[in-house]
Amino acid sequence: MNIRSATVQDVPQILEFIKHLADYEKLSHEVVATEELLEQSLFGDIPGAEVLIAETDEGVPAGFALFFSNYSTFLAQLGIHLEDLYVLSEFRGLGIGKALLKKLAAISIERSCGRLEWAVLDWNTPAIEFYKSQGAILLEGWTTNRVTGDALIKLAAD
Repeated sequence: MNIRSATVQDVPQILEFIKHLADYEKLSHEVVATEELLEQSLFGDIPGAEVLIAETDEGVPAGFALFFSNYSTFLAQLGIHLEDLYVLSEFRGLGIGKALLKKLAAISIERSCGRLEWAVLDWNTPAIEFYKSQGAILLEGWTTNRVTGDALIKLAAD
């Protein structure tokens, strides 16, 4: 297995991973990402995130992790937020998810980050159990908030 940083040539594969993830999460109707949007947001003048690609020994793309920097005021340190980690179903159980998570932990340490964190859907028991087995702690009492679309425009205008 090989884990490497994605390049602009990987954009079509990244979009395929995103579509597979959305299908798994029953959220395909929310995907508006295009190759053009991904190229701009990941590899443009101000990249908003980074992507790791996991490949089999034969070079077949098997999974990905998309992440970006965040900041902890309490720690006064950068952190890494893992937005998405996904392994194609035919490659699950081979240690690819663990390898991606370990690589992110190593990047966090290399960058002197205070945290590596992510969210997981509450119904995704296999992912929750996997993350717990890797030492993750589910944060009780925290609720994610989101403002998008018209609500975001209205908030900015008020």
